[in-house]
Amino acid sequence: MTSLKKVTLPLEQVYRWEKAKADDIYLTQPMGNGVIQEYTWNRAVGEARRMASYLKSLDLPPKSNIAILSKNCAHWIMNDLAIWMAGHVTVPLYPTLNAETVNYILKHSESKVLFVGKLDDWDHMKSGVPADLPCISYPLSPPTDFPSWDNIVAEHAPMKEDTVRDADELATIVYTSGSTGQPKGVMLSFYAMGVAASGVADALDINQKDRMLSYLPLAHVFERYAVEQSSLHIGAQLFFADALDTFLDDLRRAKPTVFISVPRLWSKFQLGIFKKMPPKKIERLLKIPFVSKIVKKKVLTALGLEYCRFAGSGSAPLSSDIINWYRNLGLELLEGYGMSENFAYSHISMPGRSKVGFVGEPLPGVEHRISEIGEIEVNSPANMMGYYKDEEKTKESFTEDGFLLTGDKGEIDNGNRLKITGRIKEMFKTSKGKYVAPAPIENKIIGHECIEMVCVAGAECPQPHALIMLSDETFHRYSEPEFRKELDESLTKLISEVNSTVDPHEQLQFMTIVNIQWSIENEYLTPTMKIKRNVIEDTYKPLQDEWYSSRKKVIWQ
Repeated sequence: MTSLKKVTLPLEQVYRWEKAKADDIYLTQPMGNGVIQEYTWNRAVGEARRMASYLKSLDLPPKSNIAILSKNCAHWIMNDLAIWMAGHVTVPLYPTLNAETVNYILKHSESKVLFVGKLDDWDHMKSGVPADLPCISYPLSPPTDFPSWDNIVAEHAPMKEDTVRDADELATIVYTSGSTGQPKGVMLSFYAMGVAASGVADALDINQKDRMLSYLPLAHVFERYAVEQSSLHIGAQLFFADALDTFLDDLRRAKPTVFISVPRLWSKFQLGIFKKMPPKKIERLLKIPFVSKIVKKKVLTALGLEYCRFAGSGSAPLSSDIINWYRNLGLELLEGYGMSENFAYSHISMPGRSKVGFVGEPLPGVEHRISEIGEIEVNSPANMMGYYKDEEKTKESFTEDGFLLTGDKGEIDNGNRLKITGRIKEMFKTSKGKYVAPAPIENKIIGHECIEMVCVAGAECPQPHALIMLSDETFHRYSEPEFRKELDESLTKLISEVNSTVDPHEQLQFMTIVNIQWSIENEYLTPTMKIKRNVIEDTYKPLQDEWYSSRKKVIWQ
């Protein structure tokens, strides 16, 4: 493992801003119905100190695991700090989990307390909470009879001492989203958090004047490090979103200078703009020097991104067409790469040095290499301490010299930039005995304007095929005969284009358009919006023989 160097740890920075920026706004939280609540550093840290006093009064065993089940909100951040101040460990849960997974994580982690926060589907989750587990609710929680955050902080004096946590202490257990099997508990230290926050701030020059909107799940390492920990490190202001239908208003309120998102949202933003102005018209106007500047500003202002210095995209590949479209508008859209197992502190595309199709360069202190079998191996200063209660799996995840085995296949170019070319375990063998890596083929398909998600499959079949999920916009036209005819022609052409760029054994025999939208709720997607290949493939496998015998290029399922 990487040897520890001196870094400023999260709580040290919190105490610093509590004094130096006492009256500056840290957290801006919509409360619904147009009400906005602002928390200064003094108030936010003060409430965390009061909740920490309460947690200490419970006389829990030292370094107990305490869980948070909530969508992003100001109280999530304060809660995290309170748990650490009280000497305990944070266990975040995705706010979209089903009751069974909630129950598994709470029991596996042996959590002693659960904070129940802002949730959309509490009624479908609460049966997974053990009856004897003490729970506390947030102001934005669904109705419960649990003790409330506001009452607790009103009744307890703030903890006076500045709790110091050691760099190599366990700070959090992050449960992976579980695309296959039960989620694993990734143990991350305070050092991992501190070194990641300082490293990304230095690499991208994030500073106190920056503003960020926090809406991707804080239970995921990407948001936790790039937004929460970065804001704690540099003292930047955080805004939160109210609800899905207010998202653009929340974004315009925040006017972020740094914005982190996922491919699905970048695609939705683009489609939203195309509704107001056809793509060909935008393209034509952008070629006119004086008009181009006005159009760019108008589009970015409509998205609330007119002040954005750069934006990041992660969790899944983003098509080159979308990246180039945003860059033509003047938005520096950067891809990144990381894993739960290294707190997502791994790679990022650097402004001015990015290359479409590559996920970037190693962040400060990160080493990378490609193994003999083509696997990406990464040694990050933020590498995990291991998997909770699973020493055997931990040992299997590292090389003898401390490099994390990512399971991803990749290439490194002469600019030290990394390209992801597939997953070691996702490769499948056709009935002809040839191996196919689905990811590179999917990346060639996903740029189509009507396609939102794709899963290339075909294990034990003569040739691969692609399962296509249409974008929301086009899905509603599923039953229109004229639309289906036009899309048939477009996708038939796409198949030919894709097949002309791959080896014969990788060529697609057909594309199937599915008649449902894959989602987290119906368990086709993980909480981080990645496809669950095993679920998708198992669902459609009984139909494969019929599809292959049809001899059609485009099949409507």
